[in-house]
Amino acid sequence: MAIDVLQLGSGLRRLIHRGGVAVGGWCMLPGALVAEVTCASGCDWICIDQQHGHISDAEMRLMVQAAAIRRTPALVRVPWNEPGAIMRALDAGAEGIIVPMVSTVEEATRAVGASRYPPGGFRSWGALRAGMARSDYGPAVGNAETVCLVMIETIEGYENLDKILDVQGVDGVLVGPGDLAISHTGEAQGAARSSKDMEMVIEIAKACTRRGLVAAMSWVGADLTSTWIEAGYTWLNVPSDAAFLSEGVARTVDEVRAAAG
Repeated sequence: MAIDVLQLGSGLRRLIHRGGVAVGGWCMLPGALVAEVTCASGCDWICIDQQHGHISDAEMRLMVQAAAIRRTPALVRVPWNEPGAIMRALDAGAEGIIVPMVSTVEEATRAVGASRYPPGGFRSWGALRAGMARSDYGPAVGNAETVCLVMIETIEGYENLDKILDVQGVDGVLVGPGDLAISHTGEAQGAARSSKDMEMVIEIAKACTRRGLVAAMSWVGADLTSTWIEAGYTWLNVPSDAAFLSEGVARTVDEVRAAAG
């Protein structure tokens, strides 16, 4: 069954075909209102982070619904490359997944397989909310709409980059600069900024661009935004809700103390 992705309801697919830079919000704090506030910023997409955020499955489902109210495409970063977690996120209505620590072809194939129905994968049928988005939802539509981003954040993953990107169904890469730096230095210092890290990060973008895949970069500072765009990154996220809250409160506390003498 041929599917025209431009006619699909998936906002993520539309962003891919739209081109240009898509700015994402990032949620590590649980709660539907948190997700809705983030989406109200006008971001192009939102990530609900179950890997490092404190977000349960029940909370994730409500946050996906909140994003839908704002018509903001939602990705879920699953805790690990585990089929059950991937399928639960997609059944909840997430338009895509972000799978951490993908370092081999086998791991990439596993991530894709869990996100696609047969014959493209082994996702089990039971779409629940995902199937409510459109009346003709079925395996072919689900396969065409779902976006699978894998995280390249180890030296092994970088060395296997071309093979990973050639796995059918991988839609792009989200770079995890902290873990990538740790994998070859043992510490996060210099992430995406040392000469070796910069070289790897730029090469990842080039490899994605050659294949017409999404190149996404996690937040590493506003000063590098133009560098990443020039390198070919088209999906960039801002700091997480937790970071904004922490920095905003600390700044205001300092301002009040300064005013108080």
